[in-house]
Amino acid sequence: MALGSNLAGGYGSSEALLEEALARFPAVGLKILNRSSWWRSAAWPDPNAPPYRNGVALVEANAGPEEVLTALLRLEADMGRERAAKNAPRTLDLDLIAHGREVRDTPGLVLPHPRAHERLFVMGPLAEIAPDWRHPVSGRTARELAAGATIGIDAKPAE
Repeated sequence: MALGSNLAGGYGSSEALLEEALARFPAVGLKILNRSSWWRSAAWPDPNAPPYRNGVALVEANAGPEEVLTALLRLEADMGRERAAKNAPRTLDLDLIAHGREVRDTPGLVLPHPRAHERLFVMGPLAEIAPDWRHPVSGRTARELAAGATIGIDAKPAE
């Protein structure tokens, strides 16, 4: 699970908003097994937008990927996410990166996430907590994917 924010909404900071999102995971059926630190990066694709805070959480869910995605979208909305335009600044972005080793490509859900492997702001935090996690299609580890990321290459742990 990837988390991101570059608008704090009513939470004071993106980090506070992301912490609140994690605190709400159990209420939507997601048990947190591990989580990364928060990483910072310039906004993408528009570096003039507010910078991002990102992280990942390894979670256990007793639901299928469609149900997990529905819960994530509901949590985003509950925390003020508005979907005005693609890649626009946002309070909360929750992405289902993978669901076990499942591979699928349906109109509402693509697993693994089709672009996560290119993004250092996703693979860096994942490599921090699960460096040997393997991409269900390529078989490459999170560590390898982070080293070869081509998007958000300025991402690094927040200080």
